[in-house]
Parts: sequence; C-alpha cells; structure tokens
Amino acid sequence: MSASTPQSPTEAITQLQAQVARHRRELLASLLVAAWMVEARDPYTGGHLWRVARMTHGLALATGASPREASRMAMAGFLHDLGKVGISDAVLRKPGRLTDEEFAHIKTHPRVGARMVADHPLGPLVMGAIHHHHEMPNGRGYPGGLHGEDIPLDARLVGLCDAFDAMTSTRPYRAGMPIAKALAIIESELGQQFDAELGRAFVRLGREGAWDGIVGHSDEGTPLQHCPACGPTLVRTRQRQADEHSGCPGCAARFRWVLTEEGLQAQATDEQAAPEELEPGLDRAQIEDLVLAWADALEPAEGGVSPR
Repeated sequence: MSASTPQSPTEAITQLQAQVARHRRELLASLLVAAWMVEARDPYTGGHLWRVARMTHGLALATGASPREASRMAMAGFLHDLGKVGISDAVLRKPGRLTDEEFAHIKTHPRVGARMVADHPLGPLVMGAIHHHHEMPNGRGYPGGLHGEDIPLDARLVGLCDAFDAMTSTRPYRAGMPIAKALAIIESELGQQFDAELGRAFVRLGREGAWDGIVGHSDEGTPLQHCPACGPTLVRTRQRQADEHSGCPGCAARFRWVLTEEGLQAQATDEQAAPEELEPGLDRAQIEDLVLAWADALEPAEGGVSPR
C-alpha cells in the first residue's frame, strides 16, 4: 500500500482557512437564530429583523459603503434587538402604550444586547449598532446621549431603518403608517432624530419605491398574513406547506395554509390553535441564505474592524 501524499503547506493553509470560514458562518447562524427567537416573543414584530437588515443593506450601498461593509451593517441590523431577551413578557407583549417605567425597562435592551455580544468572536462586527441604534444626532437618544457623528455610522443606519419600520408596522393600538407619511416624518426630523445625510438618502430611495417590497413583508416576495383579530401578525416561513396549520402569536387563533393563485394564504378556522401550532416557526432556509449573503463580512479585515 503506497503512503498518501503529504499536504503541501499551501494546501494545509487553504484547508485551515476553509475550516475557520465555516466556523464563523456557524457562529453567525447561531446569532441569527437567537435573534429570530427573541423577535418571536413579540407577536407584532414578525419580520422586523429581516426588514431592518434589508433596508440597512440598501441604504448602506446607496450612501457609499462597500459591499462588504453593507453586509456587515445588514448583519448588525438583524441582530440589533438581541437585548430584548432581557425585557419581561409583560412589557414586551403589552397591547397598549407603555408607561414611563415600562419604557425605562425597554431602554435597557441596547446595553443588554451589547453585553451579550461583548465577548463573542463576531462581537466587534455588530457591537456599535446593537449598543447605539437608539441614539439621536440631537443627543436625546439612549443609552449614551451621543451627538451627531459620535454615534457609530452603522448605528445611525440601523436606527433610521428601525424607526421607519416601527412607523410602518401595525401595533395593537394603531395601524402602520403609509410609507409616504413615514418618509415625511423622517424628512422633518433630519439632523434631530435622524442623521441628515443618511435621512435624505433614505427618503429619496423610499420615494423611488426601494422600500415597497420590504414594508409589510417578512421575506423576499412574502407579505405578512393578516389575522382578523390582530392584523398582520402571521409570518409564512419558506418551509410552510399547504394544509398545514399554525396559530396567531397574538390571539392564538388557528389558521390553515391554503394554496391560492397568490401563493400560500392563511385561512381562519374559527378554532384555537394547539400549543405546538403556536411554537415559533424558525425559518432556517432564510437564515442559511442570509449567512451566505453576508459571508464576505465575516472574514477578518486587514487592520481589524472599525466600529465607526
């Protein structure tokens, strides 16, 4: 039996690099799964992380970011609310407006999220946006009351997209705003709540229709489905099949997925969902696609990752 040919140094390095890259993709996937599960605790924010990530990526590219940096910022957009794992269900799922005390509790989530990723191998890629996405140029944001360009660039991007999605999403106490109205509000707050340069670009893109296929969606070409009692709360994952059942995360109503000319649609059954039908439907296919799309941001940059 002949001995196997020993690896050359170049082949060994290439193999090691491939293993490291695979490990970093696995690390990212685990973070995205964690963020997805945190989001699933709030029945009224389905698809929020995907929407913020998609808008962040588009805005970053439009304002001069490289594809690699745009991927990194989109990744931060998906992970920006990780810290909400530390918010109680009573506050996170409250159907009405928050009291001052409850809002103070909500305001802890950027610090919690930053602590969660502080020692994570991918933490430097996303820490700035997670910690500072609620800061405002006028210094009235939180948690640090930072002003203007003291706020990390990725945090300004993510914060703008996060606020727009909040305005255009339906909550129990109000319907989502039309895109035009939300864009007008952003325009009125340039240099105050929102970065002026980024805000102008965001409004221009919005008026050109860049956000039309993102608002009200939880995936590419997949609009949120409506519960008659709760509104657009039903997320259709890619693995969902016709005749399967799922439950509304808000009111626990049972729905059957029916194949129509418009694709799978949620049809009410006038029944209550079983416990297993209310389990968060993790969309592993979407997460796998996002990891592949953002893989270029996972490789260590020469000289390290700048938080600004």
